[in-house]
Amino acid sequence: MYVDRVGVTAARKGMHDRDTLAGLSETFKMLGDVTRLKISLALAHRELCVGDLAAMLQVSDSAVSHQLRLMKAMRLVRQRKEGKLVYYMLDDDHIEELIRLGVRHVSERR
Repeated sequence: MYVDRVGVTAARKGMHDRDTLAGLSETFKMLGDVTRLKISLALAHRELCVGDLAAMLQVSDSAVSHQLRLMKAMRLVRQRKEGKLVYYMLDDDHIEELIRLGVRHVSERR
């Protein structure tokens, strides 16, 4: 069997460390769920509260809260309180960029 040692060495140098790969994998798993992806797309446009998201997705508040808890733990979303209401937004522009690139990739296959 032929092995391109130069190519393998170059590819190995481009590989990230185990922790970075695990974090990246978890991020993609989180965005791989349709409900969380819909939440992310909605929050890419504006900050929304649990009730707004539940109405948009036509699911219960508790279902949305559960997803937001997971997303917050993965630093995909952050929150801001205004009185008794809690508003959620994407944690940073990188999340929206990941989604935008994914949409572009899927659109190119058509």
